[in-house]
Amino acid sequence: MKNDTIQPILSRLFNRLRQSGFNLGVGEYRAALQAIEGGYGSSSLEELERVLTLLWCHSRAEQSQFQFIWESVIADTSTVEPKPPRRTSKPEPSPEPQDKPLPAPSPQPVESVQPQPTLELAPLPIRAPFTPVETEDTPQLQTDRPISRRAMVYSWRYLRRPILDDPEDVLDERATVETVARQGFFLTPVYRRRERNAAHLLLLIDQDGSMTPFHRFTRDLVETAQYESSIGQVDVSYFHNIPAKSVYRDPYLTQPVLLKRVLATCDNNTSVFIVSDAGAARGYRRLERIRATTEVLFQIKQQTNLIAWLNPMPQERWGSTSAQLIAHLVPMYPMDNDGLSHAIDIVRGQPLPP
Repeated sequence: MKNDTIQPILSRLFNRLRQSGFNLGVGEYRAALQAIEGGYGSSSLEELERVLTLLWCHSRAEQSQFQFIWESVIADTSTVEPKPPRRTSKPEPSPEPQDKPLPAPSPQPVESVQPQPTLELAPLPIRAPFTPVETEDTPQLQTDRPISRRAMVYSWRYLRRPILDDPEDVLDERATVETVARQGFFLTPVYRRRERNAAHLLLLIDQDGSMTPFHRFTRDLVETAQYESSIGQVDVSYFHNIPAKSVYRDPYLTQPVLLKRVLATCDNNTSVFIVSDAGAARGYRRLERIRATTEVLFQIKQQTNLIAWLNPMPQERWGSTSAQLIAHLVPMYPMDNDGLSHAIDIVRGQPLPP
């Protein structure tokens, strides 16, 4: 027997015996290999069986169990002759089909051309040209505020009434140089009094009703005059439609105060601004409003003539309303950049613009 045949039988038998409980190890396996290499058990399977029985079996029970396992291992390792490979026959090439003659093309029918009918020319109807009807120019609506907060701050800078009544703590450079040039030597600098803006502004603002859309503007007008300008004194009073006997200290019209008490703080240098639509927002012309406004203007003019009226509605909307008549009693300007600038010129004593 060849070693190639003995080795698979020996290794498989050894593993099967160990799985069955035989006390075998590496020493027993090497002893079997040495015996086979020495010529014992290499001639036939019967001789190999006897040699392995002597080496690996230590009792009769193991010998009988060895005999059963040996037969199963020999049956599993029996060699099977390989079958010869099948010969695959190549398919014979099929004969190429012969070219068939193409059928003759069928003659196509010739389309008959029919003459198109001639169109008769006819005169078209004449349409008169479109002539638009002349309409009056309508004022353009403004989608944003008519005047910005920045423009208000800039305009308030021109409302000034400077006086020199503060302590003399400002260096007068020009006077100092003139004194040194006149005396020929320098002794002490020349100081002048600090300049202060003593302008007094009274704002009478129409609140609620038709003036509700302009609350943002009136609030900016008040805030810029009080906190972002150099005006010395700013007083604000609110009214609804007409500044009658009583006005209000707050924009919610909850703190009434007599108009006489408000006007008592004014003098001939006080600038008065009235902010109201004067009925132009709703297109009203009411004699009661005109009479009441005339009386209030008369009371104000007893204290000061520096009065101007700001109307949030454009000037085109003043016609046929109370604002048209009130504009003849007091200088009235629209609520925009130019209007605020002209109104400030009026309340600071400048002549009316041409």
